[in-house]
Amino acid sequence: MITARSIDRIRERRRLVEADQRAARLAELHHIAALLADAAVTVRRGWVQSTWYVVDRQRGALEGACLVGAIVHAGGGPAAAHSQLVQRTLDLTWHTLFQGQDRPMPWCPAPSVRQACVRDLTRWNDQPGRTVAQVLALLDATRAAARAESLRLQPRVPVRQHAA
Repeated sequence: MITARSIDRIRERRRLVEADQRAARLAELHHIAALLADAAVTVRRGWVQSTWYVVDRQRGALEGACLVGAIVHAGGGPAAAHSQLVQRTLDLTWHTLFQGQDRPMPWCPAPSVRQACVRDLTRWNDQPGRTVAQVLALLDATRAAARAESLRLQPRVPVRQHAA
């Protein structure tokens, strides 16, 4: 028999699951924004076209990276290229460039769609006439998109009227 108390428990469980999901997404967006800031540092240090990375072989130090390479490097390097954080950062970067902030962000595209998006970002980076300033502007716009999404996910707190 379903009682009012069991319905209340079900509602509370759903509310808690939604709160946990929101908190996880907010944490992820925070990490995405930090990764994008690190990628911008890499691009400022040395931006390249027609390759993901340029490494000084004698020192083993990264000298430059393209847009995608900078994101992958900031996320932990090639070993982390398929991590959820790197993949979602690339997803949001593609979405910011090609869809804008007005359209909903698909957070779990199919692997073939993700591959196509990475190719799009690589082609965009490698276009003749592309500048480092444009790449940095895209990274900044993507960080802004992450912050905007975070604000959308913040729980709405009702405003209380104060008695005079």
